[in-house]
Amino acid sequence: MDYIQIRDAVKQKLPGIIDYSRELTDEEVEEQIDELLGKEERLQTLPLKKRQKLHKEIFHAVRKLDFLQELVDDSSVTEIMINGTDTVFVEQNGSLLQLEEKFEEEKLADIIQQIVAGCNRVVNEASPVVDARLSNGSRVNIVMKPIALNGPIVTIRRFPDNPVRMKDLIDFGSITQEAAEFLKKLVQARYNIFISGGTGSGKTTFLNVLSDFIPGEERVITIEDSAELKIQNIPNLVRLETRNSNVEGCMPVTIRDLIKTALRMRPDRIVVGEVRGGEALDMLQAMNTGHDGSLSTGHANAAEDMLGRLETMVLMGMDLPLAAVKKQIASGIDILVHLGRLRDKTRKVLQIVEIAGFNNGDILTRMLYEFEEKGEDKEGKIRGKLVKRGEIMHEEKLRAAGIRI
Repeated sequence: MDYIQIRDAVKQKLPGIIDYSRELTDEEVEEQIDELLGKEERLQTLPLKKRQKLHKEIFHAVRKLDFLQELVDDSSVTEIMINGTDTVFVEQNGSLLQLEEKFEEEKLADIIQQIVAGCNRVVNEASPVVDARLSNGSRVNIVMKPIALNGPIVTIRRFPDNPVRMKDLIDFGSITQEAAEFLKKLVQARYNIFISGGTGSGKTTFLNVLSDFIPGEERVITIEDSAELKIQNIPNLVRLETRNSNVEGCMPVTIRDLIKTALRMRPDRIVVGEVRGGEALDMLQAMNTGHDGSLSTGHANAAEDMLGRLETMVLMGMDLPLAAVKKQIASGIDILVHLGRLRDKTRKVLQIVEIAGFNNGDILTRMLYEFEEKGEDKEGKIRGKLVKRGEIMHEEKLRAAGIRI
């Protein structure tokens, strides 16, 4: 018998060996697995490394996320996409690969329930869409039947084990030293900064990077759908996370609810992980009522598109005249940083835009930095640089903080 046949044969015996009648520690589970493997004569034909691998796979099947666990632990894997029981894709080192492994329907259902239970969420046919997270901070999105026609869809976004710093982004070529120093001064001077970009452009990572520049003596409140931010060096940090309604009668707690609550918690800054709807109005009101230095992100294809999307999102929260909405955006947000994932898979800061004011019904913008592409090298990597296009016009906060550009 080959390795896979032995592994599958051993897995079939697990229900009769593992004691599920009580709560077991990881050590107790491993002891029971060792006992089971010790009785398998067929294992004697396997090399030691294969036997160790088998023990690890069985432990992951019993206690962790089955074969997904190794992928979740692999730092080269940034995304895991499960399309029903038969198809699993991973993004590894920037390339998309299809795996041979498949799930049994019951096992995939167990893994999904294990994931959502770990962060006090619920997903089922009555509530088929949920955002969750793993213990290592990875973001998980789950869509169940009947919404997902080809079975449960699970998408796992893995973040780096070691938080990315601004120095790393400079080394990667994502931003220049000059632009990084400029943004550092803006954060310290309490400019309201909004980060935009498409899916996978690095918005959450960049938000974490900018948060490193927040002075440690401030009180910061983070608000997220699913807690992903890893803000460090802020002792007075409050982390809030939304909650879905469930069958036990728990009422949902939305980002809008959390922003309103945060305003009563004496924050110096509010950091909203991402705005997608009516909560944009509450975020802007926070920015306009003395909570300077607040940060947030949103999906858009360009900085100007983000302004249009914000207008739409505010109108989803309240029926206001469009001119009033634009004025709220213009007075609330000081700087827009737009990120992009280029065709060579690299992530770059593409634009840094100042919101210069409001005039005759239009939001005025001023391009401060813009990525200038200069072709490709022999390996297909895009050559280019973030070029300075202009000086910041509103320097009031910089002067008040005693910071010179």
